[in-house]
Amino acid sequence: MEYVQERVTTLHDLTGPTPTAPTDRATVVVPMTEREYAGLAPDRVLSELERLDPGQVVVPLRAPADRVGDFHDWLADFDLSLSVLWCNGPRLEDLLDDHNLDGEFGKGRDVWLGLGQALDREYVVVHDADTKSYSRADVTRLLFPLAHGYDFAKGYYARVENERLYGRLFRLFFVPLVRALSEERDAPILHYLDAFRYALAGEFAATTDLVERFRPQRSWGLEVGTLGDAFDHAGFEGSAQVDLGTYEHDHRAVSGPTGLSDMSRHVGAALLRVVEEGGVDPEYGSLPERYRTAARSLVRSYELDAAFNGLTYDRGDELDQIETYADAIEPPGMDRRLPAWTEAPVSPERIAEAAAADLEAVR
Repeated sequence: MEYVQERVTTLHDLTGPTPTAPTDRATVVVPMTEREYAGLAPDRVLSELERLDPGQVVVPLRAPADRVGDFHDWLADFDLSLSVLWCNGPRLEDLLDDHNLDGEFGKGRDVWLGLGQALDREYVVVHDADTKSYSRADVTRLLFPLAHGYDFAKGYYARVENERLYGRLFRLFFVPLVRALSEERDAPILHYLDAFRYALAGEFAATTDLVERFRPQRSWGLEVGTLGDAFDHAGFEGSAQVDLGTYEHDHRAVSGPTGLSDMSRHVGAALLRVVEEGGVDPEYGSLPERYRTAARSLVRSYELDAAFNGLTYDRGDELDQIETYADAIEPPGMDRRLPAWTEAPVSPERIAEAAAADLEAVR
């Protein structure tokens, strides 16, 4: 047990708290894809939210047309003020295309659409639906700093399952890459990113005043891009992180189209864009090797920590992953972020109308 503060306010799980928070003034956004249909983890998440009874739940859903009706009916069985936003329905896609907003699908795009439907509440909480250990207390913990004057709160937790350390993309890619960049330049944005104990966690809460300024990445860089926007608009003083305990998530393979290797390219591009906008001009020619050095130095620490806790640790596999992730380090390329809702060329109301028409057509 520890209680050390970081550069951002850090709330620790010292007593198993379930604090009081204004859940009635909050929208909970829970993105889902077809794989979540009637699953045990999503069922737990929604059942816990039933007991919490937040002001509103929005489910941005990405699924084929022939699955949407059943998905909607399953969600309707939960006693929640819940709305489904079908993210890839034909009318909605046409509307987005008309405003040059269509394109690459991904979690970030789905969350952006969901956030647009949450702006009529004071606060927004975003979290995934695949958390096997989910508790309704996660929502109140994330909202607690906002009720006390903060603008942004990020969740953090331990990723230990099956007697192994997980959180591989964060600890083997994000952390050493930030450290390698910090060796090159001392900049506030790097201190900010380094202050978060699990920067790639999908769980966060924010005021709607902040949320409507977010410019989400379309895909897996969402979490890093969110931190960049929070740094710009909330800064150190307006940001907090909250201990959510130990989380059990679904795990991804390293290879494959949705594996950690592919994710590292999105995360790397988002991270490097954030630091460039924060005034850092990376030396890309030497950055991959400097990253390797920083990452390899951490392997020894992870190996010892695993041994100390009686966990299995595959040193060779971790070193192989570092080599894979090093290939993802390159300039961020074209900026394909979605616009802030304050500047979007289409309103959330028109999004809702198109999505509702799509949903009605397949039910």
